[in-house]
Amino acid sequence: MGDKTPLHGEHEQLGARIVDFGGWDMPLHYGSQLEEHHAVRNDAGLFDVSHMTVVDIEGAGAREWLRRLLANDVARLQAPGKALYSCMLNDDGGVIDDLIVYFLAEDRFRMVVNAATRAKDLAWIERQAQGAEVRVVERPELAMIAVQGPNARAKAAGWLPESGRAAALALEPFTAARVGELFVARTGYTGEDGWEIILPGAIAVDAWRALVTAGIRPCGLGARDTLRLEAGMNLYGQDMDESTSPLESGLGWTVAWEPAERDFSGRKALEAQRAAGPVRKLVGVLLEDRGVLRAHQRVVTPDGDGEVTSGSFSPTLGRSVGLARVPAATGERLEVDVRGRLLEARVVRPPFVRNGKPRIQID
Repeated sequence: MGDKTPLHGEHEQLGARIVDFGGWDMPLHYGSQLEEHHAVRNDAGLFDVSHMTVVDIEGAGAREWLRRLLANDVARLQAPGKALYSCMLNDDGGVIDDLIVYFLAEDRFRMVVNAATRAKDLAWIERQAQGAEVRVVERPELAMIAVQGPNARAKAAGWLPESGRAAALALEPFTAARVGELFVARTGYTGEDGWEIILPGAIAVDAWRALVTAGIRPCGLGARDTLRLEAGMNLYGQDMDESTSPLESGLGWTVAWEPAERDFSGRKALEAQRAAGPVRKLVGVLLEDRGVLRAHQRVVTPDGDGEVTSGSFSPTLGRSVGLARVPAATGERLEVDVRGRLLEARVVRPPFVRNGKPRIQID
């Protein structure tokens, strides 16, 4: 038995298949993962993501401390509500976690970190906070719901308090606003438009029921995984971890190198790797033979072997796609060992799908 979100009873009533995910009992699907995937691509889907960890960083030194903690630079966040995606690195440049940080006020920021890494994240954050002018406040009383899809915001808007509805609908991508007791962010993990809504756990059930009544389909972790893979989004623990750096994980764009005097955790190791040139890289893969890509399959290239880090059948493309860590010199072609057979595959640039549309050429 794992931890349960405030919505666990709702998932059971809806007939969800419950699985363990990072120590939490979470819905894998509610009958058809495929239908849930297409609901998000074509209409609107509803996800319980209350297993994610919300951490508020408070105090006069919050901004400067975060500039040392994270590889991306929160100095870029100037308007309240603006959000930033970043990796949090160890001293060797390995990825402890990837997260989103929101600027609330000069003395207050909010981070949302992954469920499976909660304990080590908090331990690292607390250790780095020693002696700093900051308070680290975990918010376990909060729940989190995501509505995703081209019609998600329109369908969910009627549930929001009328006084803040227009402000929520006006949010730009990667911004957030308080709407009554809700924290509404125009972010997501599907490659579609939508909101991620942080709210008191005490009202999560009423919120979920209202959003289902508004015509938003409940979706489980299975669809969330195929959606994020089509969108070319990394999954922590598969596509990156503490043994890999952002430069080896397709996340070099999240590292703010300037100003050069900003000394964030892992910077020296990353600079050495950048100067030498990473020996590995993360690429998108489109399987051209019949089969399905899965994590840990061996990848064969003229420059040496690699490994599929994430792989699945893409419901939108009708083909198998994946992410793979391969030698840095790898070109446009490679082979993947699928059940003892070397199958032809093409290197492509993610995302595979974005906003419901294919972003790669299918021969």
